Amino acid sequence: MAAIELKAYTASVRTDMPELVGALRDVLGAQLVAYIAGVKETRAVRQWAEDDGRRPQPKQEQRLRLAYRVAALLLDQDAPRVVQAWFQGMNPQLDDVAPARFIRETDGDDAKVLAAAQSFAANG
Repeated sequence: MAAIELKAYTASVRTDMPELVGALRDVLGAQLVAYIAGVKETRAVRQWAEDDGRRPQPKQEQRLRLAYRVAALLLDQDAPRVVQAWFQGMNPQLDDVAPARFIRETDGDDAKVLAAAQSFAANG
């Protein structure tokens, strides 16, 4: 595992949920974070980021940690606007599904989205 990939993984595991959600919200926007987590309103994203005692459900947390890991990997080389576009754009390595949708709908298939992100980071 390359150093940046290990750094992104470590950050995704060690970062407290409020900080993680806040950072994702800053890069992706509240609506996209809510979509990835599978919630209908951005209010949940705000509550998670503000640490008011509410936490995402385990599946939601898994999705958010994966999104954070991918975002951290991509942010090493690209601007936040590029990372946001990557999450929303159709991706040929994910069968022309946007990474945000892929993360939301394929719980547990982390390897495929990570490979797509690594490929993008390597090939720019």
